[in-house]
Amino acid sequence: MIVQKFWSAFMAQINKIANIFWEADPIAQMQYEYDRAVDELKEGRVGLEQYRGLVERVTRQVSANRSHVQKLEAETKAYLKAGDRATAAKFALELQKAKTDLATNEQQLQMHETAYGNNLRKIQHANSKLVELKQKIQQYDAELKMSAAEAEIAKLAESFDLNLTTDFGQIESVIQQKIDQNRGKVRVAADLSSKGIAEIDAEEKMQAVLAEEALTSFEVELGLKSPETSNIAPAAKDLGPAATDKAVEKQTN
Repeated sequence: MIVQKFWSAFMAQINKIANIFWEADPIAQMQYEYDRAVDELKEGRVGLEQYRGLVERVTRQVSANRSHVQKLEAETKAYLKAGDRATAAKFALELQKAKTDLATNEQQLQMHETAYGNNLRKIQHANSKLVELKQKIQQYDAELKMSAAEAEIAKLAESFDLNLTTDFGQIESVIQQKIDQNRGKVRVAADLSSKGIAEIDAEEKMQAVLAEEALTSFEVELGLKSPETSNIAPAAKDLGPAATDKAVEKQTN
């Protein structure tokens, strides 16, 4: 009783392991069954070829029996016409035996032909089933791979749901934060770049006023303009900061 329980438990574990391998790669299992069926079909074809050889041998024997019967019939008739009844009787007895052998062989030939035809149909049917099985294996293999790809795509699409609760969502948040920081740096740099623009503009205007006064003085020296019409300030050559600012303000007005 205990041994039987141990054996049952052992066989249960073996069956469990077998099921694991069976379910691990069903396409490989189907291919194995297909290959085994192909091997059996090949063996069946060899057997059928050998059986056909037997049928051909019986056919040849039947053909020889028929020729022998025809020959005995002709000889029996010939001796009857010649009036040799003793010899004709001898050939008639042999003819009777030949006809019996012929009938037996014809019966066997019919039986062998029927058996061969049935076996041939079975093998042809099995071959067509194997073709269908091969196509089905290819179809299942393609469907399994396609379904696996669809499952992976579905998982990937779920992972790419840019929700803040997912890793991708958190990564996107960090990226957006860095983008905002970089844009902030650019804006600060742009704002800082406008510092001192007013002073630069004032200095450029002052330089323009000084250049104009210098040109006017040069025109007065050349006699192209009179001092009264040129409005040159007496201290134009030594302008201080205040005078410079007034000159700039005057020029701008």
